[in-house]
Amino acid sequence: MAISEAHPLLLLFLSIFLLPTLRATSFHYCDKKLDPVKVKGVAISPDPVVSGKVATFNISGSTAEEISGGKVVISVSLFGIHIHSETHDLCDETACPISPGTFVLSHSQTLPSITPPGTYTLKMTIKDKNGGRLACISFQFKITFFSTVSVI
Repeated sequence: MAISEAHPLLLLFLSIFLLPTLRATSFHYCDKKLDPVKVKGVAISPDPVVSGKVATFNISGSTAEEISGGKVVISVSLFGIHIHSETHDLCDETACPISPGTFVLSHSQTLPSITPPGTYTLKMTIKDKNGGRLACISFQFKITFFSTVSVI
């Protein structure tokens, strides 16, 4: 097999086994309020999340003004029923101060192994150090008991 023939096979392999973990997740703003932080995207790894394993949520955003601190409030629901809330220091999720421009908020967490599979809704509110809202989004994510991505 010539090297030029191997590239399409390599691309096919990568798309089948690796791209499912790199998917972007669609999100919605909580309301029509114009927040100072604009969310650009949400990426979850692995996707779907696996009970008992580490999951990482990366939220990319942009701001026109420096942010020196604040809180990240997370609320999770299943079938429309609130099941969990937690609050984190913004500076534990990204480097502070956040300079004007783009940034990534990253949160990793191991879900309990008894977490039931299903489609969950996560609402995330970013607040400044005075409690003012900087952004509010929601998105869905799936939890399974086992990984659907093959590792070779």
